[in-house]
Amino acid sequence: QVQLVESGGGLAQAGGSLRLSCAASGLSFTTYAMGWFRQAPGTEREFVSGITWNGGRTLYGDSVKGRFTISRDNAKNMVYLQMNSLKPEDTAVYYCAAVPSRVGVPLVAADYIYWGQGTQVTVSS
Repeated sequence: QVQLVESGGGLAQAGGSLRLSCAASGLSFTTYAMGWFRQAPGTEREFVSGITWNGGRTLYGDSVKGRFTISRDNAKNMVYLQMNSLKPEDTAVYYCAAVPSRVGVPLVAADYIYWGQGTQVTVSS
């Protein structure tokens, strides 16, 4: 049974930082590309960042470029999202997602197979 469990969300002030973690189990982690998405109330799920199976390529949504950094530790089956210079508009539920891929990183939520339960990030002004 595949499980993705996010942690690290919470309340931060504008300009602050948070680090999200996603623990993956039940899958051959090194054959999966990993992504982070977010969804605010009344909006569609938005691509935040993604990383290839070996960490060799990373992608970011335009709204987070230069502020967020994705990384993964294949020895620990973990993926991380370091979020710096947080803004109130970063407030959302953040989801970790996985898709079998040894080639690239999908940008569309529908392409991902497995999802975590989400973790709330709230940024106050």
